Amino acid sequence: MPKMKTRKSAAKRYRRTGGGKVRRAKAFGSHIMTKKGKKRKRRLRKNDLLDSVDVKRVSRLLPYA
Repeated sequence: MPKMKTRKSAAKRYRRTGGGKVRRAKAFGSHIMTKKGKKRKRRLRKNDLLDSVDVKRVSRLLPYA
């Protein structure tokens, strides 16, 4: 059976943690930052975990991650 291909678009967005969870960046933090508050911008810099309902779908896109 041939190797499965990794979806490169997903590989750039998601990363697996040591415990097997999936890490992602928060949305809405790339531009038009002047109207967002300091606290909100600081929180947007942090990574977040993917919701458990989406982990199975993303895991299919990243078979070797």
